[in-house]
Amino acid sequence: MTDSTGAPLEDAVVEVHYAGAAAPAREGQIYQRGAAFHPHVLTVPVGSYVSFPNQDTTRHHVYSFSPAKTFELNLYLQETPEPVLFDKPGVVVLGCNIHDQMQAFIVVTDAPFADKTGPDGVVQTPTLPEGEHAVRVWHPRLDDRQQIWWEGNISGDQPLNVQLELNALTPETPPLSPLQQRFHQANEH
Repeated sequence: MTDSTGAPLEDAVVEVHYAGAAAPAREGQIYQRGAAFHPHVLTVPVGSYVSFPNQDTTRHHVYSFSPAKTFELNLYLQETPEPVLFDKPGVVVLGCNIHDQMQAFIVVTDAPFADKTGPDGVVQTPTLPEGEHAVRVWHPRLDDRQQIWWEGNISGDQPLNVQLELNALTPETPPLSPLQQRFHQANEH
């Protein structure tokens, strides 16, 4: 995957649909550290549970109002709430009620194969059955982060190169307030 300038595109979710069972459910995790979610994008099959451990020294209030999953994990610090079940396909946008700049995405998929690209913009698919298969690609910098997907086809073991037109800019992390700077300095010692 590349962006419109030809630069490799990390965190693009690639789904390949073909005859066969959907991927089995599994456990996932998005943790909070440095007032940010890690990873920024997580892909899980439908029926998976995701936990949200807090590795920060401040409380977080994780929520989503996305159609694929609405939930809220009220203020918590060291104690990790029960994992959340993601039982419907779609893109789930996460936020924190305390730290407005915090945002992450969970792509819940019912495809037999789904993964995200690494820093090189590449994802390796398993050996696919013969024939043509539907492919969908999503990235957090597409226009409508919950609805817009690039769609195409792939055949056999031929490589597929996709270039995405990204209209939304990556949000910049706001600078720490003087109080936050003092707090971080105190915790480093």
